[in-house]
Amino acid sequence: MEKFQKYYLSLLVLVIYSNLQAQVNCNTMQNDNCKKACEMYNYWEEYGQGTRESQEGFDEAIKLCPTFSNLYKEKAVPYLKNGDFISWKILIDKAVNLDPKMNLGYRGWCKYQFLRDYKGAIEDIEALEKLYPNGYLGYSQNGDYELHIAKAICYSALGQREKAVSIIENQLAKKDHTVGFYDYYQLGVTYFELGKYDKALENFEKQSKQYDFAENIYFKSKVSKIRNKDYLDLKKLALKSYDEGKTMKDGYTHHFNKVYRTEIEEL
Repeated sequence: MEKFQKYYLSLLVLVIYSNLQAQVNCNTMQNDNCKKACEMYNYWEEYGQGTRESQEGFDEAIKLCPTFSNLYKEKAVPYLKNGDFISWKILIDKAVNLDPKMNLGYRGWCKYQFLRDYKGAIEDIEALEKLYPNGYLGYSQNGDYELHIAKAICYSALGQREKAVSIIENQLAKKDHTVGFYDYYQLGVTYFELGKYDKALENFEKQSKQYDFAENIYFKSKVSKIRNKDYLDLKKLALKSYDEGKTMKDGYTHHFNKVYRTEIEEL
């Protein structure tokens, strides 16, 4: 419980930090037009995302300061949420071209989360790594994964599981890494798919101590079944956890390696 509380506090700080970062200090802008465009951005970003008024407001701000990347990124968001990925990509590509340091990680994460464009996500995250040689890349837009972990998930999805394991293990070994909700789980599943059940179970147990949920318990029960051990109690616990809502959650899409109730029932 103490570890979970520490993680929750870290996540809360991350969310507060992200919200603060959304508001730009307009006094740093290079001229009066860009300062005014920045003020318009701050207003519409907070109060009108997705409305016709806000989209028209961003258009007016872009006319005033066409080099301000935040405007293109924020104007792109409603298209992403509504599934108009072509319009989103046109706008987010402009934002990345103007300010790659700020926007590559976001575009890469969205390629993974919404488009399942694993190769494209890897390309963006690896391009960001070149810009930040000290290793820190930031987190996914939903706060669930540090971007190195997200890159590893993409490699796993492409079948390069050994490489995925190496990336996750390396990231978890860093002293400044804050372990996310699903880090050990994703590593455990990757080991499981490689047939390395001892390492898989080791990480599922670590996940249980960090934050336990139905999918993690389900995979522990799978390991027990493969080893001809009693797995039914774990299966029942996985079903109970699922019914209590202790599952992998995302507001817009489904998590990689998410498990559904029917899969647990069929075990």
